[in-house]
Amino acid sequence: MIDQPSLIVRQLGFSLYTPVWHAMKWFNEHRDAASADEFWLVTHPPVFTLGQAGKREHILSHSFIPIVQTDRGGQVTYHGPGQIVLYTLIDIRRLKLGVRQLVTHLETAVIELLGQYGIASAARADAPGVYIDGRKVASLGLRIRRGCSYHGLALNIEMDLSPYALINPCGYAGLQVTQLVDEGVMAEQHILEEQLVAKLADQLGYHCTRIETGLPLLEGLV
Repeated sequence: MIDQPSLIVRQLGFSLYTPVWHAMKWFNEHRDAASADEFWLVTHPPVFTLGQAGKREHILSHSFIPIVQTDRGGQVTYHGPGQIVLYTLIDIRRLKLGVRQLVTHLETAVIELLGQYGIASAARADAPGVYIDGRKVASLGLRIRRGCSYHGLALNIEMDLSPYALINPCGYAGLQVTQLVDEGVMAEQHILEEQLVAKLADQLGYHCTRIETGLPLLEGLV
């Protein structure tokens, strides 16, 4: 395995989507070849996000939930309390990864986590994410710029799923979604976060992880 900087895992807690997105862009623009890769763990208040090429017709009904046009790939998805959002700020050139390889690592980490709880799940070649018997439990969306990635994945744990009825999730009409509590997983979210981070860090070959809270260098943004 190549020698690489230690991974930093930042715990952002409950944070609005737009400031965190802007912070990710700032980080990507200002990092250099020596910058450590980072995972950001966050819970967002309710928000619909529409990918860079997202189509507004996939938003079926308007509500009090804000809609943010963002710069990740993919169509429309929902974020809210009870969901793990893991943003992956990774120098993919340094790791010699292609985008498809990174997507596979993200999906595999979720699949392995679910397998640890006895749940069979799978990825789909035509629609990135992780599915349990055809029901989507994890969504993926990435942005690659300057050879580095940001955005990442969202895993449904124990949340209000009703907002998904207001959209075509990820652009697929009638796509069903699920969450781990409905599949019989009763583990606390912070435990699942730790396990998911460990599995993805292992997938990517990181040898040392440092935990930090908040974004001290970006206090004006988050």
